[in-house]
Amino acid sequence: MKLFLSLILLVITLDQWTKKLAITVLRDGVQNITIIPNFFSLTYAENRGVAFGLEFAPPAVLLLLTGLITAIVLFYVIRSKNRSPLFLIPFALITGGGIGNMIDRMVQGRVVDFIYFDLYHGHVFGTYLSLWPIFNIADSAITIGACMLVLFHNKLFPPESKKMKHDVR
Repeated sequence: MKLFLSLILLVITLDQWTKKLAITVLRDGVQNITIIPNFFSLTYAENRGVAFGLEFAPPAVLLLLTGLITAIVLFYVIRSKNRSPLFLIPFALITGGGIGNMIDRMVQGRVVDFIYFDLYHGHVFGTYLSLWPIFNIADSAITIGACMLVLFHNKLFPPESKKMKHDVR
């Protein structure tokens, strides 16, 4: 559990620190820092929705939903007997990322985003098209944790042994 809690705190700390830096340097300063021209930049954005900026509910509902999901994940991990790093790491990343974005929603009413990969640089039918949204450390942690759960699903949640015979009378 020490690994689980430490990783949650690390994600929250990195997320909040980088967002404060983005506000100071990008929002209140230059707005955009190009790292790799036409591909990677630090660009300030505010997001009132969820992943990819989708707004499907009012901010208060999103805050409650995020809190509920985070509480369910915490409850599940605490109740689980599995303490392997492969089990704890993805759930810690998801929990830390959820809490990081939840802090933004509670304090500012929106989430600060600043990492931008321009995966498509051009126009379609005269309209500029961006194939990837601007995101933050919390979003990255949630995505990496979710991908780990998918990739290692069979190791984390092994199917019941086929040797077990069920008595069906």
